[in-house]
Amino acid sequence: MSGLSYRSRWIHRQVKGKKRLIDFACKKLGIKSFADLGGVWGVDGEYTFYAMDTYKIGKSFLVDITFTEKVMEKKKGYSGLNMISGNFGEAEVARQIGNVDAIILFDVLLHQVKPDWDAVLELYAARTKSFLIFNPQFIASDQTVRLLDLSEDEYFRNIPHKKNEEPYKTVLERMHEIHPRPQYKQQRIYRDIHDIWQWGIVDEELISRMKHLGFTMRYFKNWGKYNELTNFENHAFAFANNEP
Repeated sequence: MSGLSYRSRWIHRQVKGKKRLIDFACKKLGIKSFADLGGVWGVDGEYTFYAMDTYKIGKSFLVDITFTEKVMEKKKGYSGLNMISGNFGEAEVARQIGNVDAIILFDVLLHQVKPDWDAVLELYAARTKSFLIFNPQFIASDQTVRLLDLSEDEYFRNIPHKKNEEPYKTVLERMHEIHPRPQYKQQRIYRDIHDIWQWGIVDEELISRMKHLGFTMRYFKNWGKYNELTNFENHAFAFANNEP
């Protein structure tokens, strides 16, 4: 590890942290079914396939707006895996999933607007026994922040992207115009798309929200800074409901 670049070491921590969280849930919480929400982009369903390869998972769901050829090809070897194309923040997608032992939310809560990240948790709370959350958490405030409410310069100081990158460049130019993406069943403006960084979520508010929904934190680990961002750390959580 010492010979690897900073980015390589950071990615290694990301992968290790998510797999260790799955290990805990399957070994200690008895997970036998799950839904991996938004688990395709950038990782090609890696954590879905890891869980199914490593543990006896009878039923699983992989949900995302689009699926890569790599995922579609690999899916052929997993009879218990169900693919759902859609926005997991929509009630119809949650209905298709039904009830599962765990909801997996890796690096996605910070992107969720309308419904916001906390409403997504509420949407699935009655459909699962546990939540596995690995998310860049905001450490520069004691309250959750909608990042786009910051000044433009402050916004880009807090995310791992530049003003001239897409889709950020277009979002800035068309902030309050309707986005044309057909997958959005309800119209939304560019400012509210999930392709960009939206939230700086703080631990206290996440834990409080889960407690309100009837879930207790059973696991926590800080996996260090998100990339080179000063104000974000990768935090891993497992929450289980309070039913006997």
